Amino acid sequence: MKVTIIGCSGSFPGPDSPASCYLLEAEGFRMLLDFGSGALGTLQRHLGLYDIDAVLLSHLHADHCLDLCGYHVARTYGPAAPYPRIPVHAPADAPRRLAAAYGMPEEPGMETAFRFVRLAPGSFDVGPFAVTAGLVNHPVETYGFRVSHGGRTVAYSGDTGESAELVKLAENADLLLCEASFLEAPDLPPGLHLTGRQAAEHAAEAGVGRLVLTHLVPWNDHASVLAEASGGGFDGPIELARSGAVYDLT
Repeated sequence: MKVTIIGCSGSFPGPDSPASCYLLEAEGFRMLLDFGSGALGTLQRHLGLYDIDAVLLSHLHADHCLDLCGYHVARTYGPAAPYPRIPVHAPADAPRRLAAAYGMPEEPGMETAFRFVRLAPGSFDVGPFAVTAGLVNHPVETYGFRVSHGGRTVAYSGDTGESAELVKLAENADLLLCEASFLEAPDLPPGLHLTGRQAAEHAAEAGVGRLVLTHLVPWNDHASVLAEASGGGFDGPIELARSGAVYDLT
């Protein structure tokens, strides 16, 4: 399994990265975890525009889903259009919300390019990947994911505050892509995001192999996020996510 970070900026694109988007590849199958604002452009540095086989959306905030609108244009009006529909596993309201964002009628909406599959907690297969989705701690319906193939596992937090479900999803994962949106401060809002320290605490409890801190908000000092994570009790490798970084899990 190969993991490429397309976008890792939190809340909106930063100067060096689009918002959340992660490319997972195995056996020639290519799947995106999230498709946030700005990701479609950078994605084309890594694969052909029509080579995506499936998309999983953790939730419906713009920094995790909005570039599906642009991708609808590519698959609907490209040179060999219409292209085959691809599955988009997403929270229940995704077809309506994304059609509204694009400014199109709900029917047929984006169903001409995508086959929306309603997410729910549980396990399912997407191509060669075994996926488990679980509800994490965010103000809207939000899922974290556990993705396995060939004896290797990647866990992805989505957006979350402290979450026992995230620990379950990440148990013994080779790689945890964990959001670290907050710097330590008094009275941080609960049920919204994690600090670097909290991300490391989740990684330690889950026993993961490597922690990659992501959803890095542009106004934060990212070196401080990494420094705070070092105090979270995780003794494995910790690093900041970077657009273009590749992890070969073999």
